[in-house]
Amino acid sequence: MPIASMTGFARVSGGLGDACWTWEIRSVNAKGLDLRLRTPPGFDAIEPAARAAAAARLKRGTAHATLTFAGAARAVEARVNEAALAAVLAAAAAIAARLPDAAPPTIDGLLAQRGVVELVEADESPEERAALESAALADFERALDELAAMRAAEGAALDAVLAERLSTIAELTARADACPARGPEAVRARLAEQVAALLGASPALDPDRLHQEAALLASRADIREELDRLAAHVAAARKLLEEGGAVGRKLDFLAQELGREANTLSAKANDRSLSAIGLELKAVVEQFREQVQNVE
Repeated sequence: MPIASMTGFARVSGGLGDACWTWEIRSVNAKGLDLRLRTPPGFDAIEPAARAAAAARLKRGTAHATLTFAGAARAVEARVNEAALAAVLAAAAAIAARLPDAAPPTIDGLLAQRGVVELVEADESPEERAALESAALADFERALDELAAMRAAEGAALDAVLAERLSTIAELTARADACPARGPEAVRARLAEQVAALLGASPALDPDRLHQEAALLASRADIREELDRLAAHVAAARKLLEEGGAVGRKLDFLAQELGREANTLSAKANDRSLSAIGLELKAVVEQFREQVQNVE
């Protein structure tokens, strides 16, 4: 399974009958998985299923999901207000008694009176509500699929970048290992210079004691352990990239370890060329660490 990025975007539109909606999901980096869901009033029931669907596809990242619902144009019913109609008919009869020659009231005239006829939306049945929620949830899952696909595509690009950084770290480690400053003759020459300088400054010092102290300092400045650990961390990171999946936290830990070894190597370097390699190594490790922050 390839690695995936934690950043992505998806937009999916759908509908059922006269209802239409749009899902938008944006995801960014985070230590864990956090779904922030916004739905219109009345659609709270789909939240548990939406969270379960997100957890099945995403392992890390903060995902902001928004459902924009246009609403359904429900069927409209005309309902007669019997009390209002009776009052209008009684008034019409009273008027007819006083004006016998007046034309009788017409049906359309009666219905046109305010309050006699009410236009109301038909009630939504439980089955219709369930179908609406199911269709909206299905489109949310489609949006999650699109988001996961985008995160996977960015993950493939990240994989290439991280592999390149690891190759550079391995190359710099090998250069540090082969640096002429680490050779026995170079170390011996530096020790001789240090001892000669100290003896020149203070001839009373014991030469044997000086040689012992210089040898101890040289042993503490040896970077063999740091080089071995750098190589081991690079191998472990490469293995994680090959395995893929949600390996971001493990890669982040290895990035910290690489940084620790690079810092120690630079601190121990007692030669200009080795110090230059150490500085370059620290810069590349930092680039690796920054990119790892995007891995799921």
